[in-house]
Amino acid sequence: MHVFGGLSRARAWAHDGPGCAVTIGNFDGVHRGHQAMLALLTGEARQRGLRSVVLSFEPHPRDFFARRLAKPEIAPARVATVRDAALALARCGADALVILRFDQRLASLAPQAFIDDILLAGLNSRYVLVGDDFRFGAQRAGDYAMLDAAGLTAGFDVARMMSYEVHGLRVSSSAVREALAAGDMARAASLLGRPYAVTARVQHGRKLGRELGFRTLNQRFPHTRPAAMGIFVSSVVGLHAQPLAAVSSLGVRPTVEDAGRVLLETHVLDWPAGLAIDAGYGQCVRVELLHKLHDERRYDSLEALREGIAQDTEDARAWHAGRG
Repeated sequence: MHVFGGLSRARAWAHDGPGCAVTIGNFDGVHRGHQAMLALLTGEARQRGLRSVVLSFEPHPRDFFARRLAKPEIAPARVATVRDAALALARCGADALVILRFDQRLASLAPQAFIDDILLAGLNSRYVLVGDDFRFGAQRAGDYAMLDAAGLTAGFDVARMMSYEVHGLRVSSSAVREALAAGDMARAASLLGRPYAVTARVQHGRKLGRELGFRTLNQRFPHTRPAAMGIFVSSVVGLHAQPLAAVSSLGVRPTVEDAGRVLLETHVLDWPAGLAIDAGYGQCVRVELLHKLHDERRYDSLEALREGIAQDTEDARAWHAGRG
């Protein structure tokens, strides 16, 4: 899958062919509703001989407006990183992901200009698929009816996909956020169609885990408000031939730092004998968060922290053993 940051490179690629089938949205988490939409998009693209394109935005528009209004509380917690979203979209079969920077210029773009400049001149759109609640353009003034009318005039087809439901409940990024905030990892996995996971490059840290007797893989979560935070039973995928049972902390480390920087720290319960102890550094590794043990805790001392980690490790080991 091609990934384009902005329209400049995407424009040449999109116009070097028969045209594009495009869907538009934030796709935070790429949940089962998104997956159903991508299946419809890629199917239509194949039938029409078009390239399938996902048009998304970074930062999330609500993040942008939250910062502009100085109201951080209205920004949504982030389910997935851009890397994880791109990986999920690639698995869904999209030919390209185009990420537009959501800034004041884009926020002020009139709906018709969005159609003319982005969908037509930018992406050579011949088919556009949107959700049932889709709005676009400045002040969210554009809607499905306007897009459909523009398609009749400009010569591209427009389709709308209604809500996707599981057990009678609408699948949405908001529903995934709620499940993760509640620590209900099984429900989150049901909505996502896979275990909730974070994929990131393993970095060098302060090496505090070594001092405490629990070496960790350290990965940066690039957003300040992840939808899931706390201590989790986890599984490390991509570091070894088999998934590795682990325990993870996703948060701000209140005992040793509490600086607002979000880190994912993962301790592998049984490090494989044939794997070098520093094998993870520099690698992109996926950590699946399978079961929440508890929220982050602020310990009174490093010794208390060590004892807390030891208990979390034993609880994670028991959970993995119970799952078989």
